[in-house]
Amino acid sequence: MTAKLIIREAGIDDIPILTQNNLALAKETEGLQLDNDVLRQGIEQALTRKECHYFVAEQQTQVVGQTMITYEWSDWRNGIIWWIQSVYVSPLFRKQGVFRNLFNHIERLAHSNPQVKALRLYVMHNNNAGQNTYQNLGMTDSGYIVYEKEKTL
Repeated sequence: MTAKLIIREAGIDDIPILTQNNLALAKETEGLQLDNDVLRQGIEQALTRKECHYFVAEQQTQVVGQTMITYEWSDWRNGIIWWIQSVYVSPLFRKQGVFRNLFNHIERLAHSNPQVKALRLYVMHNNNAGQNTYQNLGMTDSGYIVYEKEKTL
């Protein structure tokens, strides 16, 4: 990576690129075509309600990567677990340390907040590149399997 990478918290002006990246992420990782309007509104709600925080990696004013943290209260730990979600790095910038910089930024924030007890994320079973990246950052398989049941109307 030749130009300096800046990590910053995303804001309302980033909604278009966050939407674009999340559309690409869903298509690439799960073969899903998300509803653009629902996604954009969801990102806007996330940014304005502050129930999560998006971070972007920017190189020469171009957003080249992103991630988001959400919060889970852990009664077992009497603290907060930060979940890392919506991880996306633009294809031209992969394997150049973009996510590592995003992760290191979040990890520093977590270390400065005594309420944060752990960082977690989930990854698709077939995402070997992602799993290798997370292991290289010192993360380990927690042994949990995530189950889900979507609300049906």
